[in-house]
Amino acid sequence: MARDDTKRFMAMKGAGYYSKATLGAKHVMDNAAEMVLAAVDRMAPVDGPEVFRCTDMGAADGGTSMDMWRRVLAHIRAKCPSRPIELIYTDLPRNDFSQTFQNAHGLTGEATYMKEVKGVYPLASATSFHDAILPPETLDLGFSSTASHYITAAPCTIADHVHMVGAAPDERARFEAKGAADWANMLAMRANEMKPGARLCLFNFGIDNEGRYLGNTGGVNMFDTFAALWAGLRDDGIITAEEFTNTNFPQCYRTEAQFVAPLKDETSTAHKAGLRLEHVEARVVRCPFEKDFTENGGDPADFAKTYIPTLRSWSEPTFVNGLSEDRSPEEKTQIIDSFYGRYDALVAATPEGHAMDYVHIYLICRKI
Repeated sequence: MARDDTKRFMAMKGAGYYSKATLGAKHVMDNAAEMVLAAVDRMAPVDGPEVFRCTDMGAADGGTSMDMWRRVLAHIRAKCPSRPIELIYTDLPRNDFSQTFQNAHGLTGEATYMKEVKGVYPLASATSFHDAILPPETLDLGFSSTASHYITAAPCTIADHVHMVGAAPDERARFEAKGAADWANMLAMRANEMKPGARLCLFNFGIDNEGRYLGNTGGVNMFDTFAALWAGLRDDGIITAEEFTNTNFPQCYRTEAQFVAPLKDETSTAHKAGLRLEHVEARVVRCPFEKDFTENGGDPADFAKTYIPTLRSWSEPTFVNGLSEDRSPEEKTQIIDSFYGRYDALVAATPEGHAMDYVHIYLICRKI
């Protein structure tokens, strides 16, 4: 396998770090929960002994989606008073599933559906959403948020940047081609798993019609900052030129047109399997840390101390993976701490324009 295959290295920071740091990801789901509730209404589930099966794909520790699921599962239970409900959390094998179940069972002190909705059975699968997770026609409600921008592997290195949004045209084209293939496959896998009448709710990082994407909504470009600071470590001799080149986010940010293409293409596997688009829209959710800092006149240093962890919670594996395998774990930790320390210092010194606003393309699909 390629060294940057996501199954080999991807895992969000564990021990509850991810959900505590990524408030914006939670806000995305909380603000769009009505879309999921409406999808359930259109399904019109009936009561009975058959399991109502849900998936939360790319769930990390499950903390960011907890409040959304509290609403959705209660809504299902109101429609189906006695029907067993399964909620299957899925993520990659290195995910901290222990924390997922601590969150689900209320061991962290946060509100949970387990104490509010009877007959819910939380389970887990360490299978990538790029693969088959469930047997055919066994899924009622599929959900994923802020996850499917990850591709199975970076198709090439990026010479002068770390992300496809800043890559040269030929490099970007290869990422887009890889992203298109993985996205079409992901939809085909879900279509095969879904029952007729099932719904699939996907809230995806993407590029809206104004060209905005995560961390690039009019202020300082977050990915350009990543690249500049990582290049600074290279120029200072802390990392090598090869390590800089080998640091590539295995991600593809897609436009709305790229998202809906397999759903409208009658020759695609997903379309042939009966997957149809019900709704699509783009939204921007403001960075909660920047919002608090700007509206409340906060201290720049305090803003940096809350803002940088949300970047680190999901980006750190990519930078660690770019470092040479010959380096010791201690050396890697020192380099990574130095990198985020530089980002912290930059934001504290010049906070204006720094924000990780969330740009998502929201899709609701049904299986006919």
